[in-house]
Amino acid sequence: MDNEVLLEKMFASKMNIIYKYLVKIGCSPADAEDIVQDTFFKAIVHLETVDPDKMASWLFKVALNSYYDLCRKNKKLPLASLEMESILNNMPAADYLPENYVLDNERKKQVARVLNDLSPVYKNLLVLKYMVELSYREIAELLDISEQTVRTYLYRAKQRFKDTWRGLNYE
Repeated sequence: MDNEVLLEKMFASKMNIIYKYLVKIGCSPADAEDIVQDTFFKAIVHLETVDPDKMASWLFKVALNSYYDLCRKNKKLPLASLEMESILNNMPAADYLPENYVLDNERKKQVARVLNDLSPVYKNLLVLKYMVELSYREIAELLDISEQTVRTYLYRAKQRFKDTWRGLNYE
């Protein structure tokens, strides 16, 4: 019975986050659903062997490795570039004036270019924090690192983003 409660809690809280993350980094919704389902199945199979405190990071790693395998199978580079559609759909439009719509789309493309110039670690942290909207604690759990490390890396990622933004003269 205890395992059932653990599984239910794990599925409800973590699998939705993993699904959203996979979609944000370019996985199709159908593939993301398949990966999440496969990850959940693997969690059931390996429930007794995985430390419950490390279950969230284990799930995240299994799902991410499955995505990488899918990318290799399809000969597509994972995380090489964030899907432009994902960036464009996740930034709110200023309003409905045609000029603002064009300017807003250009700004979204600039953000996508800057994100693609960052290292995968920084890009992933920024996506988890600002697009998937996870807390520092949730990111730390998923990546199996301390909350302070997440804060430090996110600070560095934001600084690198700002420097790259300025370097491309987007100010």
